[in-house]
Amino acid sequence: MKAVIEKSRIQGSIVVPPSKSIGHRLLILAAQTEGETRIENLPLNEDIGATCDCLQALGARIQWQDRTAVVKGQESLKRAEERVLPCRESGSTLRFLLPVAQISGGRTVFTGSKRLLQRPLGIYEDICLAQKICWEKEEERLTLEGALSGGEFSFPGNVSSQFVTGLLLALPKVREDSRIVLQGEFESASYVDLTLEALRTFSYRVQVPEKGVFEIPGRQKGASPGICTVPGDQSGAAFFGALNALGGQAVLLGLEKESLQGDRVWKEIMERMAKGCPTVSLKDCPDLGPILMATAALLQGAHFRDTARLKIKESDRGVAMAEELSKCGVKVQVGENEIYVPGGQVKAPDRPFDSHNDHRIAMALAVLSTVTGGTIQNAQAVNKSMPEFFRLLTQLGGKLTLVEE
Repeated sequence: MKAVIEKSRIQGSIVVPPSKSIGHRLLILAAQTEGETRIENLPLNEDIGATCDCLQALGARIQWQDRTAVVKGQESLKRAEERVLPCRESGSTLRFLLPVAQISGGRTVFTGSKRLLQRPLGIYEDICLAQKICWEKEEERLTLEGALSGGEFSFPGNVSSQFVTGLLLALPKVREDSRIVLQGEFESASYVDLTLEALRTFSYRVQVPEKGVFEIPGRQKGASPGICTVPGDQSGAAFFGALNALGGQAVLLGLEKESLQGDRVWKEIMERMAKGCPTVSLKDCPDLGPILMATAALLQGAHFRDTARLKIKESDRGVAMAEELSKCGVKVQVGENEIYVPGGQVKAPDRPFDSHNDHRIAMALAVLSTVTGGTIQNAQAVNKSMPEFFRLLTQLGGKLTLVEE
């Protein structure tokens, strides 16, 4: 599918879609906590669908009522001779469920796209080898066999926080007490804060005696909260907030006033961009990279630091955005761990944009196109996290046509 977008005058109001990050965590905890949990305002996207499919393969029962999932969990997810977990293209699904699936032992086959299984999994591979859990990785599947045990887990703090979250979701259920110790600087801490908040919601205990250290008692049962609600997604709000930074008048509803989501910094960063060419660290908000790069190009530019993690997302996001912005005459400089985007160089694109099959690239280019006009190839990538994106953009006055190819 391609999206043909004209220059648009943005105004109106929308309800920001719910947080995919929080949705994953609540679903996984509900599935492994005995009783029934109603999770309201869940996002309906491909990644959440992947997590639901995998949890059902592990024995959870999930019924949908519009945007509400009724999850009938069980204290111990089922052990089977072999379970197949279809992770599609969801990094969160794979990294969160890899430890959870091995709580009960048995053989688990994780399937997914080639790009998904190219993303780093070394932390888990080292843990599996140390615990004598069989690890067999192929191009589009990963097979594990054996049971996860507790104990001490120590690895660098600058790896993806998804490894920490996966262990935090699993270790309360193993027999032994556990301790996670992160070495060096702890990056993306806000995502782990979301995990700790979700664990508290289900009455699981984790002690944090100091930054980067987590102590997890084993054999915990937890307790269903009965009903919980997923708040609006700050990383998704950033795309619509950028429209305001570029002169639009969009009212964004459904966001928490006090949010633990690290991506809530989008507004403050865009305000700084409007005043000059700031230096911005993406250490705790890597998902904002594409939209901040597009916004910087249309404003006064920006220097981005701590950008290495952009290389291991659905695409190499720094390189992908540099390639797409070059079509508008913007000469982006991409280094190993920094990116410079100059401002004031944007022209109408000289050829179609491409999403690189990355949902955040597609949405960032759509925002850019409301100013420059443009066509985005492979625009269906938005379905991974926000299938309603183009409908919401139209609701705000975006002039666009979607063309099936």
